[in-house]
Amino acid sequence: MTDNADSHTLDLADELLIDAEDAPFATPVSETTGPATRWLLAVSLVLIAFNLRPVFSSASALLPEIRSELGLSAFGTSLLTTIPVICLGLFSPLAPRLAQRIGAERTLLLAVFLLATGTALRGLSSLPLLFFGTALAGACIAIGNVLLPGLVKRDFPDRTALMTGFYTMALCAGAAGAAGLSLPVEKALGGSLGAALAFWALPAFVVALIWLPQALRSAKPAKGSGIRIEGLWRDRLAWQVTLFMGLQSALAYCVFGWLVPILRERGIDGVTAGAIVSVSVMVQAASCIVAPQIAVRGRDQRLINVTLVVLAVVALLGLLFAPLSTIWIWAVLQGIGQGGLIAVAMTAIVLRSPDSHVAAHLSGMAQFIGYLLAAIGPLLVGLIRSWTGSFSATALLFVALGLGAAINGWGAGRLAHVNVRSMPTEK
Repeated sequence: MTDNADSHTLDLADELLIDAEDAPFATPVSETTGPATRWLLAVSLVLIAFNLRPVFSSASALLPEIRSELGLSAFGTSLLTTIPVICLGLFSPLAPRLAQRIGAERTLLLAVFLLATGTALRGLSSLPLLFFGTALAGACIAIGNVLLPGLVKRDFPDRTALMTGFYTMALCAGAAGAAGLSLPVEKALGGSLGAALAFWALPAFVVALIWLPQALRSAKPAKGSGIRIEGLWRDRLAWQVTLFMGLQSALAYCVFGWLVPILRERGIDGVTAGAIVSVSVMVQAASCIVAPQIAVRGRDQRLINVTLVVLAVVALLGLLFAPLSTIWIWAVLQGIGQGGLIAVAMTAIVLRSPDSHVAAHLSGMAQFIGYLLAAIGPLLVGLIRSWTGSFSATALLFVALGLGAAINGWGAGRLAHVNVRSMPTEK
């Protein structure tokens, strides 16, 4: 699409994605600090990423208990799995604005602290607080999701694929830990559902304390300056990256939100179902490391994007219908496909961007629209289960999402940069 296309609405959407901060994104940490500080930054970013997924998979693992103890309806159950994904989209544009005002590091500190608070609120045995805490956590996760790619592009320009793999691996590890440990934690805590839900606030509070010194000594954003990106929302490649991100995310959140209940309905006990999902997500973590390394070695990423979509969808169908004796095989294959998809989608944001400013804006766009689209996935799974009385019909949904992801993944994988213009702004 051309820059001269006149659309006032799209121009306003561009203005929402003010770069997270001009000076800090422009100056890599490696140019101003030593190797030890850079290493600490890398570890901290990975630990932050670890805390951005337990909210999803911990609720999924405990969903039958939540329904029985809190009297949650079928629609309420679908809504609970959907709300945090909706928040990922709704609050993505807020991240750059906050970072422009107080700095990316301070914004991350605030997000992690409020994430821990929201997670803790879910343990107070109250339906309103369960939904409020989930929404608050989802909003904070959105902020972390948007800022991490820009920080990686700024601080690790020579290790972009590796760092993307590591922090995406941490996302998967957090999801896997919550899926596999939430039920055992509940049993260890005397069968307390609230304590098991609130337990995942602890690692977030610890990471906030680790990040605190780095946030306080970070450079403040320059006042009176910024970067405005024009044309992003009218660019075809940007939309392909966005739709690829959204549709593969819809598949991922179907797994995070519903795979444990799917397996339990097939006759697998809760602890074993959680363990299967945990193993699958841990395989995702390994795939997150390998997939970007393979992706960046090719001339483009079209073939690997489509291959991973096919693998993820076929494995999901196996988890739905294959004999239970083969369920672990399908779980591993699904982890390979889904983990690789998450990583190459995040890598596409960086590879399709000419610089860190554009990466921050494209990250915001991809996650603003992409996660709103992704919320449809878990919501429809819950509604299909309610309408039909089983999860079998969700196979059609998985195939449809996979087809859309494959088409847009092919476009997002071509060798090109988004066609935008970067312009300084005065605040």
